[in-house]
Amino acid sequence: MASVTLEVEVPSQFPAERVFKVFSDFDNIAPKVNPQVFKSIETVEGNGDVGTIKIFTFGDAVPFATGKYKVDALDASNYSYSYSFIEGDNLFGILSSINHHVKVVPSPDGGSVFKQTVVYSCKGDEKPSEEILKKEKELYENTYKAIEAYAVAHPETY
Repeated sequence: MASVTLEVEVPSQFPAERVFKVFSDFDNIAPKVNPQVFKSIETVEGNGDVGTIKIFTFGDAVPFATGKYKVDALDASNYSYSYSFIEGDNLFGILSSINHHVKVVPSPDGGSVFKQTVVYSCKGDEKPSEEILKKEKELYENTYKAIEAYAVAHPETY
């Protein structure tokens, strides 16, 4: 079974603790800052901890409508979070899952680096195209930047 890995890194002026706190509120912020991609995110099972199941409803800016996601690991003290998309048309009919591992790494200057590793696990030999991977990477980077801008505009919350 083939897989494809995508690496995303976005530097931030904010400390890792603040970036992780903002990212932890992704379900609420993403539909506000990027509604053309994230129409809604609904928790259908669990309370946000490991094993929680969420349903993503995507917007018109992406070529898919829904995805079911499961929280695989959560370690707030190390600013890391892992989750997998396990069902939905966002798997393009060729993927068994899309695994995401997010880690916010403190920088020596007091800021941090948002790192996201995405592993596309293929059912067979067919892999997502380079064009899809490029668009996905841009989507992750732009979403992160929009979420960070939201946090800057709402300092009382984040």
